[in-house]
Amino acid sequence: MEQKASVYERNTELLLRLQNGDEEAESLLIEENVGLVHTVARRFSERGTEYEDLVQIGTIEMLKAIRSFSLERGTAFSTYAVPLIVGEIRKHLRDDGPVKVSRIYRRQGLSILHEKNRILTEEGREAGIAELASRCGVSKEDAAISLDAISPITSLSDFVYGEESVTYEGVLSDEESERESERICDRVALAQSIGRLPPLWRKIVLLRYYRSLTQQQTANMLGLTQVKVSREEKKLLEFLKKELS
Repeated sequence: MEQKASVYERNTELLLRLQNGDEEAESLLIEENVGLVHTVARRFSERGTEYEDLVQIGTIEMLKAIRSFSLERGTAFSTYAVPLIVGEIRKHLRDDGPVKVSRIYRRQGLSILHEKNRILTEEGREAGIAELASRCGVSKEDAAISLDAISPITSLSDFVYGEESVTYEGVLSDEESERESERICDRVALAQSIGRLPPLWRKIVLLRYYRSLTQQQTANMLGLTQVKVSREEKKLLEFLKKELS
């Protein structure tokens, strides 16, 4: 099957063109990577700022990332750009968002965040707001408000709830922000790579990994044999592994 150039290869080509004075390459880079901005914006879309405004902020930051990125870094452009976009949106929410909330919401929010991180660490999955609310004994509305009350945290050196002996650095992982950026990068890279798969492979991914069908059920849905699905699945997984490495 014919395979399209990887996102990394396409970005590298456009960055080289931009480096050589091709002004059109900058617009093409923005178009090629606008999914990064939308992915990040969706993560912060319920924190008091209009989604379109977050996209605009993120797009401006991505443009700055394009202009400051160097191929000599040896990393994918998304790995460089996503933390910058996340940081700029966090800064906007911190400076302009509704940050004056009651102490009880902040305390409750920290408890919910700990539960969310526990589920992610022990079970390897992201818990939804309804589940977190149920586990912590609060309503979904209060859970959302509480999480919003502690996101973003202005500084790891800030004191928690006025306790001058305890800082956020002491109760939250120093790597939490980095992990968030890494998770977004991973999801964007995977989504982009899946989008470049041939149609049959995309259907197999959808049925096998999003609908959790067996190979035989997938074969029946696609009018193929189970052996054919197995072979194609191995090929597409190798392709994705190569794309994401």
